Amino acid sequence: MKVNGTPMRTIWLNDDGWSVDIIDQTIFPFSFETLTLRNVSDCARAIAQMYVRGAPLIGATAGYGMALAMREDATDAGLSHAYDTLLSTRPTAINLKWALDRFNTVLAPLAPDGRMRRAYREATLLCDEDVAVNSAIGNHGLALIESIAKTKAPGEAINILTHCNAGWLATVDWGTATAPIYKAHDKGVNVHVWVDETRPRNQGNSLTAWELGQHGVPHHVIVDNAGGHLMQHGRVDLVLTGTDRTSANGDVCNKIGTYLKALAARDNDIPFYVALPSSTIDFSLHDGIANIPIEERCGTEVSHVLGRTEDGIVQRMQLTPDGSPLANPAFDVTPARLVTGLITERGIAKASTNALAALFPMRAGNTA
Repeated sequence: MKVNGTPMRTIWLNDDGWSVDIIDQTIFPFSFETLTLRNVSDCARAIAQMYVRGAPLIGATAGYGMALAMREDATDAGLSHAYDTLLSTRPTAINLKWALDRFNTVLAPLAPDGRMRRAYREATLLCDEDVAVNSAIGNHGLALIESIAKTKAPGEAINILTHCNAGWLATVDWGTATAPIYKAHDKGVNVHVWVDETRPRNQGNSLTAWELGQHGVPHHVIVDNAGGHLMQHGRVDLVLTGTDRTSANGDVCNKIGTYLKALAARDNDIPFYVALPSSTIDFSLHDGIANIPIEERCGTEVSHVLGRTEDGIVQRMQLTPDGSPLANPAFDVTPARLVTGLITERGIAKASTNALAALFPMRAGNTA
C-alpha cells in the first residue's frame, strides 16, 4: 500500500541491516512517524502498547523480535527468554504464538552461532509470506464483491461495513478485510465503506479511515451503533471484518462490538464474512466462546481519547466522570452460526469444523 503515494510496509529491516523499523500506530491519524526497534524488549513493548497491532503484524513483529534477541544472546537460555517475553505481551491473537512456535522450531536445533542469521532470514520470509497470503485473500474476496456487484444497478455502489482495522496497518501489507476492497477499487468496482469508529481505541476512525483515504477508497466514518440502522434501511450489502483468533469450529474472535454487527446482519439477511490468514485459525480450540482468552485492557482506553483541538493541538482528553469504575474487554466472540463464510488464502469456507479441516488438512491434523 502507499503513504502519500510512496509504497510502504508496516515493518521493515533498517538500512543498518539489523534493527527494525515500524510505523507508530498510536498517534494516527494526526501524525505519521516511524520507530526503530533494537532489541526484544523494544518489540515486546511495541506489541503490548499497540505501536503495532493486528494479529498478522503482531506475529511479524514477534518474528523480528526473535531475530533481535538472537543478535544479543543466541544461547538456549536466550532463546527461551525471548520466547517467553514476547508470548506474554498479548493473550488473544493466536498469530503471536504461531510465529513464536515457528521460530522456536527452526532455531532450537541449530548451534547458537547459526541462530541469528537464520532468525533474520525467517523473519523476512514470514513477512513476505504474509503479503502473499493477504493478496490471495484479496483475490478470493474480490470475487465475492464482484458477485454482489452483479445484483446492483449499473454504477451503483457496493456498501461494505467494517469494524476495527483489518487493513494493511494490521498486517505487513494489503490487510485481510481490506484486501478485497482494495482489489475491487483498483479494478474499477464501485465500492463504498462504512467505517465503524471502533471504540474504545478508535482503530476504525484513526486507522481504517486513514488508509482508505490514502488509497482513494470512498468511505464514511460512523459511530459504532449506527450499523444496525444502516442495515435496516438497505444501506449495507456486506459486512466484512478480520479476526484475531478463529477456533476450529469457526467461532470468530475479533474487536469488541463485532458480535453485535453479526447479530444485526443476521436479522437483516446481510452476509457477514470474515477475512483471515490460516495462521489465525487455532485448531487446538473447538469452542471459541468458551475457550478463547479475552484480553482485558486498561480502563484509561475507555476514559480517555486522543484528539486534536480547534487550535490544532493534539492531546489526550478525559471523557468519563472522575471516580467512575471502568471495564475494558477488548474482544468478543461471534459464534460460527452467525458467520456466512471465512475468506482465507485458499478460498472461502463455511464457518464449520468440517469445512476448515477440509481446506487446511495438515493444520487440522487430518492427513488423509
